[in-house]
Amino acid sequence: MPISDAEQRFLEQVSLVTPWALVERFSTMPRWRPEDVNAAADVIGATLTALGVPFEMHQPEISLSVPLSASVTAGGRSFRAKPPSSSLPVPGGRTAPLVRLQANPKALRSYNRDIATLFGGSIRSVEEVRALVAGRIVVMQGFGNPALTSLIEEWGGAGLIAVNPGVDIHWGTCTTIWGSPDLADLPRKPKIPVVAVNNPDGQVLMQMAENGGEATITTEMLEGWFPQKIPVVTIPGTVEPDDFVLVHGHYDSWDVGVGDNATGDATLMELARVLWQGRAGLRRSVKIAWWPGHSTGRYAGSTWFADRFAQELDEHCVAQINCDSPGCRWATSYHDTRAFPESAAIATAAIRDIVPDAEIKTLRPPQAGDYSFNNIGLPSFFMLSSTMPEHLRQEKGYYDVSGCGANIAWHTENDTIEIADRDVLMTDMRIYLLSVLRVAAVELLPFDWKATAEEFLDTIARYEASSQGMADLTPARQATEGFLRALEGLASRAPTDRNSASLAIARLLIPLNATREPRFRHDPAYTVPPLPTLAVAAELPELPESLRRSGQVELLRGQNRFLAALRAATAVAQKAAA
Repeated sequence: MPISDAEQRFLEQVSLVTPWALVERFSTMPRWRPEDVNAAADVIGATLTALGVPFEMHQPEISLSVPLSASVTAGGRSFRAKPPSSSLPVPGGRTAPLVRLQANPKALRSYNRDIATLFGGSIRSVEEVRALVAGRIVVMQGFGNPALTSLIEEWGGAGLIAVNPGVDIHWGTCTTIWGSPDLADLPRKPKIPVVAVNNPDGQVLMQMAENGGEATITTEMLEGWFPQKIPVVTIPGTVEPDDFVLVHGHYDSWDVGVGDNATGDATLMELARVLWQGRAGLRRSVKIAWWPGHSTGRYAGSTWFADRFAQELDEHCVAQINCDSPGCRWATSYHDTRAFPESAAIATAAIRDIVPDAEIKTLRPPQAGDYSFNNIGLPSFFMLSSTMPEHLRQEKGYYDVSGCGANIAWHTENDTIEIADRDVLMTDMRIYLLSVLRVAAVELLPFDWKATAEEFLDTIARYEASSQGMADLTPARQATEGFLRALEGLASRAPTDRNSASLAIARLLIPLNATREPRFRHDPAYTVPPLPTLAVAAELPELPESLRRSGQVELLRGQNRFLAALRAATAVAQKAAA
């Protein structure tokens, strides 16, 4: 869609002066220890004050696990290591025999708990891998992520050494707990030590494992509940001020974290400046938030906000837009843009209107990136921002990472000022601004529920085909087709009626497509497939005969949840169309 005159006036106000100054300031400020994170929040607050933009500074206590040190000792040698956040602290060391598992190279950063995905067929059953792993320290290529850590622990492993792909060691996290834990989450706190080593050292350790060696892992962590600051700007709309768009990103980082996420913090700051100055042109309000606890709290800052303001978000938030790793060097492609189906067209159009020749592909958001609002049911788009064209990444010999515009400085000490690019940052700031305007400044909310329903039908068909005749998803398919028919009647209704219906439909269908847990609880931090309560249909042929009846029970319950949600969404659409 063409850029309107009103949108153009906003876009013309975007400048690099304030955001680049923030990037430069943060490039000198490590932001992962609790006191340093709060100091960075004060910089954000002081910058907003200097701009004349009002804000609130919340200061909740959130649960953090901050890596201090780690090492691996084996064969008379000591190897440098980093523990991911939430690793079990073992300052006195844990010693056990080593065992090597062969990772699937395509799943190096996967959050999937499926054995075939993680190991590429080299391991065929849980019994086989449990016999290999129990009582041993696993050493394998990849990152010490939550899905893998939880599996190694379930299999009785004594620890995990993740062999990173390059010469640098990447920080990360290894807990499946999303945000600060409640009582039900606590049993999932990792009970094994996890460390990462670089590839040259990892090759030595994997060979030691092949030769029957043993190793000692030592990890030291700072853990507890810490007061952490959360700056939030509210820019009031002029027509529907109670309703709002939430735009957000994390300001804590590993070391100085320029590409992840000082550039995102700068983008949010420029949005706050431009939108505050042009607030008379906003129909709905815009909230802009900077989160702590992303890196060392597994999204504890955004999760606190989701919990504390759940009722306001439920009633009035029309969309959430995540801002992570924009403005990085060489990042001129948008082939890894994240959006749920109802929001994909908004993201695509905003990118296309700013960068007409861009390569754009929208993908399902993973269970990551401060997407702490799926359980409420917020339409969502963007996560990681622009990235390197794939051919350039391959030419540089870079392995796949989860940020920094595909620069392998991601989550290392090398994520410094040279990772940021002024021109790319200007482009990405304009994309974010345009996308915000197209939700906050328009009369009709632009979410496409037809696209969501059509994706549901594709997912249902895929699961049913994979079930090899063991699952009948006809009721789910018919309910989705009925919902599509009900949507047709909405087209001629007034925007107020359609907006109200859209909000209600979002609260029903987004949790259905993205969560297993009930609303207002947070799913574990590993991959959630589309329509997760129906996904067991595709797994039935692979289940042992002894488990298939239980699988059928799970599917029956999951399809009941699906049918109830589709019936409610259909009723919403029919009522609005009447």
